[in-house]
Amino acid sequence: MNERMAAFRARLGGFAFGGDYNPEQWDRRVWDEDVALMRRAGVNLVTLGVFAWASLEPEPGRFTFEWLDEAMDLLHANGISVDLATPTAAPPVWLSHGHPEVLPVMADGETFGFGNRLHFDPVSPRYRHHAAQITGALAQRYSHHPALAMWHIGNEYGPTAYTPQSAVAFRDWLRRRYGDLSALNDAWYTRFWGQRYTAWEQIDPPAVPRTWSNPARRLDFKRFVSDALLECFVLERDIVRSYRDDIPVVTNFMRFYQHADYWKWARAEDAVALDIYPDPGDDDAHVAAALNFDLMRSLRGESWLLMEQAASAVSQWRVNNVKRPGRMRLGSYQAIAHGADSVLFFQWRASRGGHERFHSAMLPHSGTASRTWSEVEALGNELPLLGAAAGTSGTAHVALLFDWDAWWGLELTYGLPRNDFDYTRLATEHYRPLLQAQYAVDLVSFDSSLAAYTVVVVPNAYLVSDRCAEALARFVEDGGTLVCSYFSGVVDPANQVRQPAYPGAFRRLIGAYIDEYWPARGDETFELTFADGTVAASDWWQESIHPETATVLARYTGGFLAGRPAILDHRLGAGRVVYLGTRLEQTALRDTLLGAVRDAGVAPVVDGAPAHVEAVRRGEFLFLLNHSDSDAAEVRVPAGVDLLTGERVGGSAVLAPLAVRVIEEIR
Repeated sequence: MNERMAAFRARLGGFAFGGDYNPEQWDRRVWDEDVALMRRAGVNLVTLGVFAWASLEPEPGRFTFEWLDEAMDLLHANGISVDLATPTAAPPVWLSHGHPEVLPVMADGETFGFGNRLHFDPVSPRYRHHAAQITGALAQRYSHHPALAMWHIGNEYGPTAYTPQSAVAFRDWLRRRYGDLSALNDAWYTRFWGQRYTAWEQIDPPAVPRTWSNPARRLDFKRFVSDALLECFVLERDIVRSYRDDIPVVTNFMRFYQHADYWKWARAEDAVALDIYPDPGDDDAHVAAALNFDLMRSLRGESWLLMEQAASAVSQWRVNNVKRPGRMRLGSYQAIAHGADSVLFFQWRASRGGHERFHSAMLPHSGTASRTWSEVEALGNELPLLGAAAGTSGTAHVALLFDWDAWWGLELTYGLPRNDFDYTRLATEHYRPLLQAQYAVDLVSFDSSLAAYTVVVVPNAYLVSDRCAEALARFVEDGGTLVCSYFSGVVDPANQVRQPAYPGAFRRLIGAYIDEYWPARGDETFELTFADGTVAASDWWQESIHPETATVLARYTGGFLAGRPAILDHRLGAGRVVYLGTRLEQTALRDTLLGAVRDAGVAPVVDGAPAHVEAVRRGEFLFLLNHSDSDAAEVRVPAGVDLLTGERVGGSAVLAPLAVRVIEEIR
């Protein structure tokens, strides 16, 4: 049991509701209005101090905590808890101006200067010293303040530096990983192009080269960056825990973020927290959002925190569309359905200036007369109806493999048959049919146990560890169903091609070998026919497959590979592998994937619902969400009570467009 998070939920009485609050940006007279409106909107948690380092330490070692004292006291007096941030994502100008070595240098050699945020080299000893100093001062002063409910370390960790001090830290990381230069040279295959190292000092970060660079070196640098950033988090986490050890310590992750291996990070904090800003102009954005939510829940196998979202429009897209009426509420409940124990926003009050001055807020520039405020206020006063669902979790029998090593290997090391892979898009393509057919899905990494699952889906795991390959083989032999897509199992964690023949790690698993990869030319498409006569199309990728112990589910009916296998069905032990050797059109991918899931005996959360209805179960609570702006839906449901309306339901429930139902089942 996660005792710190259980105490956090008990303190708040269920779900957290609120967002980032920046009182230092406003005159003191505004604060009283803020807390009065927070109470009116049902706010019970705000995040303080995320970017306030300059306001808390305007000169080295001179702390000005008086304004924060007053803000903390005011919030506590009004029954609002505080998620107190260490402000180390935005170092003050005195640090970067006085000590320019703390600034990161980008891969092209340009310095990332002051004026944005995250302008720090994560391995800089001076940056870490000052970050520890401000963190210690905050912890000493506020650890036992009655408003404090959670620590929020840094913010959206991300900078990568190509500085001399980063080179030193990279070499130390490599020494720990490989032990000696001989092992490193073997792992990096430095005999190619005569790149063999004879001294550690010869190794530098892989800054932008004239042409191409060693793929294993690039991959290891990515791993090093993730670990270096995690060291910054752990440094500050351990400081605040040294003053008080009974409240949660978190930082905020980001949607599909490549610089940090969140499987490793999640183990270092008390809860996973996510910042997510789906594009309101993308009608399909809720699919990728659901995948991110399931990833966050899976990272620790428990409920998580929605730390930031937008009340309406954001400011980072070329065109920043508003969230149309009902969409903010629907997206908030979607996060809760997938395990979130909070609905938090960036930010409480819209900023008058700065880059995000047009980023929406809970309290917009137009104040309480606005549509956004009305929707925020209504949601905040509705959430307590669901308090019993906080902390609960559901059960999934389908898992989708999503691993940062697989991602980095596929996208960042180049020299592949095609170099335009988009790992998160491919993962989303495999996830969409499962979501739209109302299946519960967990995500797993190379190191995850597969014992709880009946079906595992592997989208394009070009790089795979020995442990994962062995676990997948045992899973199938023990009766599991594996659906695996093209260009998987090809290289080991050192980015070396597994021998003999493709796909080295999965050859026995798929019951075939591949002698050539055939990327499509331009908009080239491929027709294929299934064994039952169904005709489908694919594009983007083909493989020259030679079955050994597998049978053929579909063959190409045209082109140079006419008559050759496109999709395989392999029985291994007590289980089954379906291998997709091409990028199937959406309908064919859906039918093939869902056919394998149904054949494995996995049942959806609800039966017969249309694709625009999302059904998710958290414990005894069934969440139904209608993502259509225009179409109502009728869904078969068990007997229960809709917590949002108090209505007793049973047999079926009607969802209006954009409607949400939360049904507590009667057992």
